Amino acid sequence: MENSGKLIHPELTGEAIGSFYSVYNAFGYGFSEKVYCNGLVYELESRGLLVEREVPKQVFYRGHPIAVYKVDMLVEKNLILEVKASKHLVEADEQQLLNYLRVTDLQLGLLLHFGPRPAFKRMVSTHKPFICP
Repeated sequence: MENSGKLIHPELTGEAIGSFYSVYNAFGYGFSEKVYCNGLVYELESRGLLVEREVPKQVFYRGHPIAVYKVDMLVEKNLILEVKASKHLVEADEQQLLNYLRVTDLQLGLLLHFGPRPAFKRMVSTHKPFICP
């Protein structure tokens, strides 16, 4: 993970974060992840953005497919959104988003936490997709 100081997709990130806070302000804390995801899809699409849900991403080992990850949301084919609706985030939540970035050719992801207090973490990866030779 690296950050060169130049923001990647700043407008898209701004729309996603704005949508996150709109949904959080409407629902607050305590709903299931599915409720927040559905609200986010509606909000993002109302802003004219293309949103795909539970997008399958293949994981390869030595050129062979061995697993499939399902990304919570893919916005405009450039931004991964990972949604959590828990009391606290744990290290595994961040690692999950980093792994999604590693198995795709995407660089940008947001971890959106619908916890007791709303929070987000922007993650940038400059690694190439993880494919073992």
